[in-house]
Amino acid sequence: MTRPRAHYQVRVAEVISETDAAYSLVLDIPPELADVFSYRPGQFLTVRVPAEDGSVARCYSLSSSPHAGEAPAITIKRTDGGYASNWIADRARPGGVLDVLPPAGTFCPDSLEGDFLLFAAGSGITPVMSILKSALTAGHGRIVLVYANRDERSVIFSTQLRSLAAEANRLLVVHWLDSLHGPPTVAAMAALARPYAGAEAFVCGPDPYLAVVREALRRLGVPAKSVHVERFLPLADNPFEVTEPAGGTAATLEVCLDGQTRQLPWPAGTRMLDVLSTRASTRRSPAARASAGRAPASSPAARWTWPITRCWRRRTSRTATSWPARPWR
Repeated sequence: MTRPRAHYQVRVAEVISETDAAYSLVLDIPPELADVFSYRPGQFLTVRVPAEDGSVARCYSLSSSPHAGEAPAITIKRTDGGYASNWIADRARPGGVLDVLPPAGTFCPDSLEGDFLLFAAGSGITPVMSILKSALTAGHGRIVLVYANRDERSVIFSTQLRSLAAEANRLLVVHWLDSLHGPPTVAAMAALARPYAGAEAFVCGPDPYLAVVREALRRLGVPAKSVHVERFLPLADNPFEVTEPAGGTAATLEVCLDGQTRQLPWPAGTRMLDVLSTRASTRRSPAARASAGRAPASSPAARWTWPITRCWRRRTSRTATSWPARPWR
């Protein structure tokens, strides 16, 4: 049996309408939870949404920057048939409360110095926006954003992006609108990326867009280690609910940490993430364990790698390594 993970109630300070279908929720994190909810650009929060049979869990990227003096904010886009996104958009109000897990995710730059080549499509802009604003605030390199949308009305953060580009001469924002150019193609994305092929690339969006951009970067000879991709995948389990063992067979999990290979027992009916989290928690100080769930890329919890791609949300691809993942919408 998998027990629910410890979560927190966080108040919504403000609801910002970004488009007809997208909303940002600015969160009021109390001082006593500031350390627990510290985060890195590109991370996300897992939100509990009530349902008839208990709850559902969805993960939403933090679109705010931890380096720009902003209050933490998540951005949510309504999707057709999306229970959680529509529930939150219909009910979220200033003063309301959300049940959330601490920040997590590994779609994060190791450093904010250097140049960035950012690709986003639709709501995939949310973690990319956090990286963009953080690099503008704390870095000194050139930043190029290629942002694909259906049409001009679908562009999330349009006003904010316009202002940032006007204020920073090292930021270039390129909008790709399907209504004008048709869907993105490999040739078009390669042409846009070619002058900046030496930059660190971060890509987020639907699978067809990811495939196009990855192929474009491959044709340009961009090293795999310089391409970081986050995919949208379904959530395997609800971390807010008790989960009965699903059966299966006990096994041994081989992991690599800091260049050393270790073998861990993997009990039947136990999630891989729980095995890794338990192992990582034994390597951290009591203070670090108190904020478990926060997994910056420099921490043991985020640096576990394994050859198996059984993940619990959306898989973040960095080079040939499969990383912990999270659910979308």
